Amino acid sequence: MAGVNSIVDGYLDETYFALYQQLRDQLMDSLEDADLESRLGGETETLGALCREVGEIEHTYVESLRTFRQDFGYRNSEPVLELSVAALKAWYSDLDRALTAAIEALSEKDIEGRRIVRSDFDESFFSPLPKEQLDTYREALLIFYGKVSVYLKSMGKTRSKEWRDWIG
Repeated sequence: MAGVNSIVDGYLDETYFALYQQLRDQLMDSLEDADLESRLGGETETLGALCREVGEIEHTYVESLRTFRQDFGYRNSEPVLELSVAALKAWYSDLDRALTAAIEALSEKDIEGRRIVRSDFDESFFSPLPKEQLDTYREALLIFYGKVSVYLKSMGKTRSKEWRDWIG
């Protein structure tokens, strides 16, 4: 949607935002429900729990762009999200639509001067502007992808060319 704001009109493309999101879609396309039960041992979570967690994280970023406050306490208690690839895909799709809507609703005044107060940092230390917040979300995706790569390698799963090029 051209003409909405500077994030939609350039920043998302300039930072390859859609490509980062698409890696998660590629991941989902490569998994079966049984894969979500994989655990690496020790204190590791199941792959399904890790996938649920990244959705919870995206939810907090959506809300932060709507309210300019971020609280990481949100938990989705739907057990199916740790067991069903189809449920994860549907949830991620809903989250992505909500994220797009939240970004499109930002005014230039919000983008240039409204800071997001995060529950994990003192406001005077780190309260990012919306573009910086999207950068931090992208970093959260990269952390998730790095973790998931270990699971995929341990399961002998083929990773897409983009996944191998970007993540390893």
